[in-house]
Amino acid sequence: MSAKIRFTSATATGLVLAKVGHPQRDEPLQTSKEVFKIEEKDKEPLAAIFLKPFKNLTAHRFSHHSSLDQHEMNAYAAAVFASDEGLLEKGCDIAKRLYAKSNHPNIKSGDLCISLVKDIDIDGELTQGLCILKSESVVPFLSISTRDGDLELHTEQGINPEKIDKGCLILNRLANKGYHVLTFDRTGSDSRFWVRDFLGVVPITDSPFLTNKYAGMAVAFIEKEKKGKPAAAHDDTPPWDNSNAAITYFEEKENFSLREFEDEVLKTPDAKARFAEHRSKIEEEQGHKLDDAFEISKKDVSKAKKKIRTSMKLDTGVEIRLKPALAAKPEAVLEHGFDEERKMKFIKIYFNEDLAD
Repeated sequence: MSAKIRFTSATATGLVLAKVGHPQRDEPLQTSKEVFKIEEKDKEPLAAIFLKPFKNLTAHRFSHHSSLDQHEMNAYAAAVFASDEGLLEKGCDIAKRLYAKSNHPNIKSGDLCISLVKDIDIDGELTQGLCILKSESVVPFLSISTRDGDLELHTEQGINPEKIDKGCLILNRLANKGYHVLTFDRTGSDSRFWVRDFLGVVPITDSPFLTNKYAGMAVAFIEKEKKGKPAAAHDDTPPWDNSNAAITYFEEKENFSLREFEDEVLKTPDAKARFAEHRSKIEEEQGHKLDDAFEISKKDVSKAKKKIRTSMKLDTGVEIRLKPALAAKPEAVLEHGFDEERKMKFIKIYFNEDLAD
């Protein structure tokens, strides 16, 4: 079971700030000389801003080929959780590590904010978190102030909280297994740098993760196969029917078996081989193997349904669009086939009334 995390009672207690340049461009690293103390009135609002991006993210953990004791980020987090007096030193160490790892030409310089957050609710227990945010761009914003009895408009530059580029939240939970780590990278340009090179984390391969990964991977694979395959004259199967076969497997089974999935959904040796190649590429990208068997998380099957293609644009000028829930069970209102007289495919739609009016 995945942990239930709530941020409603969380407060930010102190900040370490840094400007992280690019070593190859001779841009410097600047770090805080003191911990920035947050005023009492700002502790809860700042925590809400800092933690908002971490809702509903996949859980990760620190991983090292030899021992967690040799993992720098794991050690920094452990030191801060042991005593918040170490926030300044370890926060600066984190900034130095990020600077040292920022050698790739695609990596942008940016502002780094490291915050110790208290009272995060995890399964009913309050715990600490170490929040790391990197913003790689500033945006203009306007402010109005009073001067000599009149109003003035000012243009300033700052960080948009809604567009923070990269983030990591290390929760003081499961310390002996590499902590419970949530992370994101909105840029997508080189997330491997942030996740693997800088943080050194791997996903926690629990039931929700594996269900979401395999179900999403199966839908993407099947739709890719359909798109790349020349349509036969009598191939009257809408795109959602192909994905539906994969989703139905996850809905009807309690446990996933890769061999059983291949036999019941993919069926042909060629399809099985191409899926194995598809899976291997994903495993290589994320740096570890996926389990072949696991308990299916029904909640995460619902998430995968949203990835099913829900529309068809036909060569006759007709477009059919289904809501995601219906795309997973289209047979309830749709019937498709091939008309021999017209030599054309058809889709029949059942309904009670037109709600457009």
